[in-house]
Amino acid sequence: MPERIPIPLEEKFRKRLKFYQDIGIDLFYRDRFTQQAANVAEEITLPKPAQKQQPPKPVSATAQPTPKLNVLPRSSDVSLFESMNKIADDSLPKILADIGDCTRCKLHRGRNKLVFGDGNPNAQLVFVGEGPGRDEDAQGLPFVGRAGKLLNQMIEAMGLQRTDVYICNVVKCRPPENRAPEKDEVEICSPFLLRQLDAIAPKVIVCLGSVAAQTLLETNRGISHFRGQWLDFRGRKLMATYHPAYLLRNPSAKGEVWKDLQKVMAVLGLQGKKAQPPATGQSSGKSS
Repeated sequence: MPERIPIPLEEKFRKRLKFYQDIGIDLFYRDRFTQQAANVAEEITLPKPAQKQQPPKPVSATAQPTPKLNVLPRSSDVSLFESMNKIADDSLPKILADIGDCTRCKLHRGRNKLVFGDGNPNAQLVFVGEGPGRDEDAQGLPFVGRAGKLLNQMIEAMGLQRTDVYICNVVKCRPPENRAPEKDEVEICSPFLLRQLDAIAPKVIVCLGSVAAQTLLETNRGISHFRGQWLDFRGRKLMATYHPAYLLRNPSAKGEVWKDLQKVMAVLGLQGKKAQPPATGQSSGKSS
């Protein structure tokens, strides 16, 4: 008779499963080993037909190899994102309903309004920040403070309007004093972000700042190591660049961000409306 697992551990499993149900995940386990065994058995029992060798295809002198997106090393072997299956017929309204009046992490204690996201639900371009600031917490919308106004200027410089893109954050509630979200807060809230990205299915994701980039790429490396490079996120193109709040404190970096956005424009086929990036003022404050 199999030995029963300890009651405290069983209770932890029960709470974890309840958490996944709360965020809308009903199926997240696959018996990979059983499938692998079946594949091996099939290879053993079914002889493979002989294949005729085909002559090599001539290579055109003008043909260029397709560039591959970079993949950063992960900070751990276990990925929450890999354990999640896409939810059939998921949508932004359903995700918002699943979040509800969220009290899953400690950030809810100090929030005024939950900040879900804003923009076109069918956008080809999604901007992801780290979390709401004071103005966002008051209005319930992402990027409406000084950094948000700068982001609007950046979007318009690309030849788009705010209503053409989608904007959201890693966490949906304002961290105290605009601090960076803590690990447990990111782990609890990021599955909703992943569902948002799956539901929108954009062509390009732009991560604004280290927290957003490190969360989606599952890495501890600083953003300066991969900023401006095309990276892969679940088969989609991802570009990491500096947060608009960083540009308010360091206006000299706006040229680097503009170069990053020009790469995004090239992929999306945008011409842009300005030859220069939007002007920035210097400030020590932080607001998304």
